[in-house]
Amino acid sequence: MPYFETEGPANTQKLVDLVLATAKERKIAHIIVATTSGATARLFKGHPEVDVVAVSHATGFKEKGVNPLSIETRKELVDAGIVVLTATHVLSGVEKGLSSKGGGIYPAELIAHTLRFFGQGTKVAVEIATAALDAGLIPADVPVIAIGGTRSGADTALLLIPANSSRILETRVQEVLAKPR
Repeated sequence: MPYFETEGPANTQKLVDLVLATAKERKIAHIIVATTSGATARLFKGHPEVDVVAVSHATGFKEKGVNPLSIETRKELVDAGIVVLTATHVLSGVEKGLSSKGGGIYPAELIAHTLRFFGQGTKVAVEIATAALDAGLIPADVPVIAIGGTRSGADTALLLIPANSSRILETRVQEVLAKPR
């Protein structure tokens, strides 16, 4: 497994190449990729041998009413055969709103913080695979590769069998393909 010496976008192209090679070698048909601006998802254009779901930030995540994935970029990705999903973050969403107002910590946030022990990209990869499954964009009980990152770009890839958010604790990470140290 490749370990990257740094977090973030410097690892993105190497990670994408690794994911595509692994998907081909192991006959993995579904890749889920976190994307904020569309830059990482764009790297999967021209690869019809895999079904790619790009998961963007929820609208209003950083700025009320704003989604950082532009309409033009969304259209570009869809025209290239990449499915784009914008959904509430499975491991924060409502609970983050409650804890920021009322204090305390809630179960989904505990899961998120625990996954971050392995890096931000690990949390993101689990979260986006769950969101894609919840949306019906990937089949249940099938191994997929999910790609997350730290701040921007991609630095983590997991081979996992996601569970729906209502059964999140049934998620099974089968292998860490790459992550930062």
